[in-house]
Amino acid sequence: MVPIRPSEITPEHIYLSRRKFMLGLGAAALLAACGRLPDTPEATVMPEGAATSEALSTPRPTPTQKPDIKTAFDAVTGYVNYYEFSLDKEAAAILANESLQVSPWTVTVGGLVNKPRVFDIEEILKFEQEERVYRMRCVEGWSMVIPWLGFPLSRLLKEVEPLSNAKYVRFQTLADPEQMPGLGDMTFPWPYIEGLRLDEAMHDLTLIATGIYGWSLRPSNGAPLRLVVPWKYGFKSLKSIVRIDLVEEQPTTFWMAAGAGEYGFWANVNPEVPHRRWSQANERRIGETRRIPTLLFNGYADEVADLYPDLTNKDWFF
Repeated sequence: MVPIRPSEITPEHIYLSRRKFMLGLGAAALLAACGRLPDTPEATVMPEGAATSEALSTPRPTPTQKPDIKTAFDAVTGYVNYYEFSLDKEAAAILANESLQVSPWTVTVGGLVNKPRVFDIEEILKFEQEERVYRMRCVEGWSMVIPWLGFPLSRLLKEVEPLSNAKYVRFQTLADPEQMPGLGDMTFPWPYIEGLRLDEAMHDLTLIATGIYGWSLRPSNGAPLRLVVPWKYGFKSLKSIVRIDLVEEQPTTFWMAAGAGEYGFWANVNPEVPHRRWSQANERRIGETRRIPTLLFNGYADEVADLYPDLTNKDWFF
């Protein structure tokens, strides 16, 4: 396995102002926790007057012939699926960044736990933050490579002490029609619900992301905190979390309710298992001309394949 090294990453050019980056009261705490980004072969343009932030290297396997190239910041923040705002990717990003209020913010963590809690975003930002460069593979057939800031979800779950009968984790996002015009589309079963099996949620790769490119999350990327599960299709990594519950029964997710025949609970990446309407054998890397082969579990098979004992069972993948 070859790790994603800083020397192999093409530096991004950031054109947005500092004010647009510094979102919420927790931004200063997040930046202070993360230090300074390492030097890259070319100079990186940062917002005027802004301090840079150190990338705490957490290598991840890259079993590809060519090194992964970090996707440009403006593409990561401006090309998103955020249906609460719009079905159009660019319009959704603009609307989210203009209207989503990320402070004050609380996250309720409860269900089958010994110590249910309501966390303020400032409390969550006190968790030790680290940078992890992950691939993200969308079920639509495109992909990115993104430097997230955050911490393993397991740290948050350990704070509330799951009970022995907790088998799954259910996540819920913000659904505020005053801020989110897309909620008027009642063909979707709002709010956005996702779920993981408890052992998936406790896996070290499963991240609560609070930042991106060394900065606090943009609203378009799910500020102030989102889930990142890099071996699953991107729709599992829901944005703008407001509630997390430990439950005994497998939750019905947003996309299961909207289209169970096409989007199941597992959503593990497998190039050999097509979507009902298209192949998943390769992907279009955003910002690059190449199409590349899709990897089993998005390239994280060595870390997560043991969670799924029978890989011939295609039910693991949709």
